[in-house]
Amino acid sequence: MTLFALMGAAALWFLYLWLASTAIAGWLAARKGYNEKAGLATGLCTSAVGVIIWLIVPAKPDSKWKRVGPFGRGKDAPARKQPA
Repeated sequence: MTLFALMGAAALWFLYLWLASTAIAGWLAARKGYNEKAGLATGLCTSAVGVIIWLIVPAKPDSKWKRVGPFGRGKDAPARKQPA
């Protein structure tokens, strides 16, 4: 009976990892200007690899990732202009 209890605890941690990676992949996809559903599907099908996939995918030009950066500055402010 102890074996099943230990296996159940490990399965619960893997479930948490799967759900967290799905949420992070969805957030990254939305942040990069893509549909959040695409990120959720990637996270559900590939687990933790989905986060790595969305870190590699290039952001669209008008996305929040390009405008306020990867983590943002707290509000949707325009990005700084580069000095000429």
